[in-house]
Amino acid sequence: MAVSPEHRDRDEVEFEVLAALADRAEEGMSVLELRAAVDADIDRLEPALGDLKDAGLIEVESNGDGVVLYPAEGVVADPEDLDEEEPSVLEIIRDRFGF
Repeated sequence: MAVSPEHRDRDEVEFEVLAALADRAEEGMSVLELRAAVDADIDRLEPALGDLKDAGLIEVESNGDGVVLYPAEGVVADPEDLDEEEPSVLEIIRDRFGF
């Protein structure tokens, strides 16, 4: 799944979090799983999660065993709404890093 175009201009770590959560939108991810998926240390990940929560872009649920994070409604792009010309998440990351 892809992040909706209106959320792609976020900070690098925030975008990576949204992209990882979009890929696992149904089952969500723990913070530990996000740390493995996002190339950032906890000192960069924690404020990014706080900013995304404050912006209403992620939902946090406690399931008794721990905390699970999900993308908020509207964060994950509807595949039918995506234009074939839209860059992939990988292309966006490559552009940001200049690869």
